[in-house]
Amino acid sequence: MDEPQAPQGNTADGVVRELLPSQLVRVELEGRHQVTAHLASPVGRNYVRVLVGDRVRGALMSNEPSRGRIVEKL
Repeated sequence: MDEPQAPQGNTADGVVRELLPSQLVRVELEGRHQVTAHLASPVGRNYVRVLVGDRVRGALMSNEPSRGRIVEKL
């Protein structure tokens, strides 16, 4: 089985700052920009637990830069 490909496009590393309801988290990206993100499907399928202070890699949505999804826990 092939390894999942890294998402192409607008990705950035950041730190989880706050846990929100409905599996949402607030992530502070490099450069002090904050976004609201959810877990991407492959991350959620593997039962990855994200806690405050964890470093994550996020993919930003092109149509709404204040939202994104977590694609990897670093």
